Amino acid sequence: MVACDAMKSTLGHLRLIAIAMSLATACGGGETADTTGGSGSSGGGTSGGSSGADDGDGSGDSGGSGGSGDGQTFQLSDSTTAGDAHGDSPSRIRSSATGAAMRLFIVDPENGPLPGIVIKLTAPDGTAYYTSESDSVGYAEVLVPPGARYRIEYLTLGGRAATTANVEVPPGPNQDIRLTMRYRRRRPPPIPPLPDAPPPPEDPGFVMEGILFETGRATIQPESFPRIDGLVEYMTYVESAHIRISGHTDNVGNPARNQTLSEQRAQAVRAYVIAHGIDASRIEAVGYGDTRPVATNDTEAGRAQNRRIEATQLE
Repeated sequence: MVACDAMKSTLGHLRLIAIAMSLATACGGGETADTTGGSGSSGGGTSGGSSGADDGDGSGDSGGSGGSGDGQTFQLSDSTTAGDAHGDSPSRIRSSATGAAMRLFIVDPENGPLPGIVIKLTAPDGTAYYTSESDSVGYAEVLVPPGARYRIEYLTLGGRAATTANVEVPPGPNQDIRLTMRYRRRRPPPIPPLPDAPPPPEDPGFVMEGILFETGRATIQPESFPRIDGLVEYMTYVESAHIRISGHTDNVGNPARNQTLSEQRAQAVRAYVIAHGIDASRIEAVGYGDTRPVATNDTEAGRAQNRRIEATQLE
């Protein structure tokens, strides 16, 4: 659920606006966010707020006072500090008549600031704005046009929208909006042991659901492209990320052929990502054949689960 809290004050002609948000999501490999921030309105201004959430690998919802789910719109109020917010180095952006400065601090409630997180804000016309990667103090920033309602989410390796909510940036120049986002990272759920199966890997990846291949081949079906595009987006804006793509099969057929097929499919996904502008040195591909099942191979449903592509972020 999303919980909003705000404080209001006026500093001369500079009006400061604060936003408090609480975000929640489910599934997979995300995090929790709590935000405090600031923004400005006509005549200049800043605002601040905070929120918290749990994240999964890309699916989630949010709620809060006055609403819940993706329809939640966070209310802005005044603050006096948002315009001064910056990370471990001076800010590189400045609010103006055409750009509201969104200043975010991303922290883990237990472990403190989180580096390497990118927040995406999407305008009603579909235009997306991305923060810089959060730095060592969890700070990230981006300029967005004022007078619009933005969908807020953070990018995930799983490639699906996670921790989503909405914020109204009012019309007017010189706005600074500060948000502090509590963000708790989750790891993929452990794989339950199967009879006579090897132990699961210590670094399980996120299953990239919806990636389909032609039967017995490594040709990616076109309906899978939007799913991989989410991975491309993640790699494009989280520039520090290096990942491993792993291919897996069921146990039908020759084990050696399954091993080769799993490698070829992982390489096909890697090639797609590289073809869309990601440096080859940032992504590796491996195949495990049928050696790492996540379900029984005795049923069609189980075999379908075992035929998969996983993505793992390398430390």
